[in-house]
Amino acid sequence: MPDRAPQPVDRQLPTDEARDLISLVRDIAQREIAPRAAEEEDAGHFPREVFTLLSESGLLGLPYDSEYGGGDQPYEVYLQVLEELAAARLTVGLGVSVHSLSCHALANYGTKQQQVEYLPAMLGGGLLGAYCLSEPSSGSDAASLRTKAVRDGEDWVIDGTKAWITHGGIADFYTVMARTGEDGPRGISAFLVPGDAPGLSGAVPEKKMGMKGSPTAQVHFDGVRVSDERRLGEEGQGFAIALSALDSGRLGIAACAIGLAQAALDEAVAYATGRQQFGRPISDFQGLRFMLADMATQIEAGRALYLAAARLRDAGRPFAKQAAMAKLHCTDTAMKATIDAVQVLGGYGYTADFPVERYMREAKVLQIVEGTNQIQRMVIARHLAGPEAHRTG
Repeated sequence: MPDRAPQPVDRQLPTDEARDLISLVRDIAQREIAPRAAEEEDAGHFPREVFTLLSESGLLGLPYDSEYGGGDQPYEVYLQVLEELAAARLTVGLGVSVHSLSCHALANYGTKQQQVEYLPAMLGGGLLGAYCLSEPSSGSDAASLRTKAVRDGEDWVIDGTKAWITHGGIADFYTVMARTGEDGPRGISAFLVPGDAPGLSGAVPEKKMGMKGSPTAQVHFDGVRVSDERRLGEEGQGFAIALSALDSGRLGIAACAIGLAQAALDEAVAYATGRQQFGRPISDFQGLRFMLADMATQIEAGRALYLAAARLRDAGRPFAKQAAMAKLHCTDTAMKATIDAVQVLGGYGYTADFPVERYMREAKVLQIVEGTNQIQRMVIARHLAGPEAHRTG
């Protein structure tokens, strides 16, 4: 039987530099990430050494300015790097996306002095970031957050608890949204908090269905003192900063979802073309062929959707609606593709001997993080039909 092993995704990249970058990422993924992914996820091991390697290779600051240690890459390229990393191991791809999200506020709203002082270490100095918006009682309703920052001379004192924080307890820095004024979105400000600040602690990581190697934990702020020099943007601008970051972050989640879906499709194709039943490969049976065709079509559609949104962003044009569409479609595609991959493998798909059962468990969280898919539908509908009419009485 001829070799039908899946081939690497044929990518449309804008420059030779981008093509070399993808080659580098694929090499790291094949050598350093994929071979240990299953074992380390099962053991709940976070691959900090991989993130150190990615930082040394210039892959933790790709969409940011080279003046501060970034890679000067357009989002069109950065997202395809994320896809490659997520296909090898979602913990790594999603971790890079979250790290990039945690750098967004400083890179886009910080003063020149703040950027010069902090950004190089964050982008290429081996540090790992976390993004602190959600709380135990405010997830989708982020504007109702309760963590407070109270002015004390030239400092701010932060008290409260953040929840569902990727890299919670192990990050070197946290971008934190805290209430500094009135209730609602206008009373929120953003702060850059060092991971070793006195009074900052991470809770025991959550026990999750999937992505066991990626620590997700509550982060407690008990009288954490930071100077006003670590406030990012203006007082009361924090919620706008958070939403701006999430628009970009949703594209990161979309790219990671397509990477995971592609990995599931590749596994399904390899199995279906090698597995013999009734004297021929099961890929000869039309029912299975159609499943593979549908998976591939939805994955290609998702890739095109997130890249179209990225190109809008790179051109400086509005992209929030397209980011929500990409996050919605790509994560739903990842869920469907991984479920179908388990079905293609039959009983073997339900065992830990093959990675598709892990892919299916991992895919679910992508429909939840950085805005549930119900929230994405609300965002899209608002762009189409305007804000909802709120009834009283």
